Amino acid sequence: MAPPRRPGGRPPEQPGQPVQGHPQPGQPIPADPRSAPAQRSPERLRQRSPHGAHAAPGPVREPLEPGQTPWATEPESSFSTWARRFFRGLVVAVLLLAAISGIRSWIAPNRTPETVVGSQNSYPVDEARAIGTRYAMAYLTWDEQNPDARPAQVGLDLAAGLDSRAGWNGRGKQVAVTAYPGEVTVDPGGVVAKVDVRVRVQQYYLKGRVLTPGQFVWQRVSVPVARTASRVVASGPPTFVPDSRAALPDNMPEAGVPDDDLTAATRKDAVAFFSAYAESDDKVSAVASPGSSIRSLNGAVKFGELKDWQIFTGNDDERRATAAVTWKGVGDTTLDQTYTLTLRRTVATDGAQRWQVAAVG
Repeated sequence: MAPPRRPGGRPPEQPGQPVQGHPQPGQPIPADPRSAPAQRSPERLRQRSPHGAHAAPGPVREPLEPGQTPWATEPESSFSTWARRFFRGLVVAVLLLAAISGIRSWIAPNRTPETVVGSQNSYPVDEARAIGTRYAMAYLTWDEQNPDARPAQVGLDLAAGLDSRAGWNGRGKQVAVTAYPGEVTVDPGGVVAKVDVRVRVQQYYLKGRVLTPGQFVWQRVSVPVARTASRVVASGPPTFVPDSRAALPDNMPEAGVPDDDLTAATRKDAVAFFSAYAESDDKVSAVASPGSSIRSLNGAVKFGELKDWQIFTGNDDERRATAAVTWKGVGDTTLDQTYTLTLRRTVATDGAQRWQVAAVG
């Protein structure tokens, strides 16, 4: 019994027929069929087409010649080559810059700049007042017999690099005795400001060849200061500012409506209070409202007279009052002063009512 035949197998060779793959004498040797791409019939291509067996066949490709590549090369433009090289170089440059910046930050980290930019709300106003006041006193003090003392004091607050002579020509003598700072005006940038300072100085006059102390005068200066990372410094010499008088504003608060009856009824109590107020704390506590903590003048002056006394209308338990008092000083000296007081109504155990001073000022 013959073995079964494989599907698609080659038919048996017939005698007398040339064996496939073995050329006969005198015939050219064909190319190896394994080295050439298999050629399929158009019928089989149509059957395997994704468009179905009934789709219209497309144009048949020409068979490739032996040694021909199945693709075609296109020449690359010079612009594409330049662009690719440029972007490669750019990436390398960025990576190198990042590496250099990182190494530099390890070796020399960023330092805080000397000048600090801040806002007006965060400006160190108290420090500016202190620096401006001390600098103003050093600026307004000089002595030609000790010329090195002033630059040393000025240099405590003047910014480094500025002239510590601060405009003085090295002649004369003047001593700043005391100083009081005022308003600090901050620049919108928040770095510089000006400090208003009033200084009491004693001037010296040359009589013959001797410097003689003269009168005390008040001088007002505007001190420029600057805020740095570490402290506030004086940024230059001060400038003199006129200290003129000014009238009261038109919107001063009203004192109130006078209560003439209560004013007359409490005048003697007011005299007793100011007499005790001039002498001692114990005497003040005896006539003041219970629970108050009013300190006396402790004998600095003596009570002279109550020149004016006025209580104003209000509620039944607390009132506001003003008093014009004459104090006696040393010798025949007298001095008039005006006080504002707060009175409270107190009720004794027997039902008696009194208005007593609860606060001064």
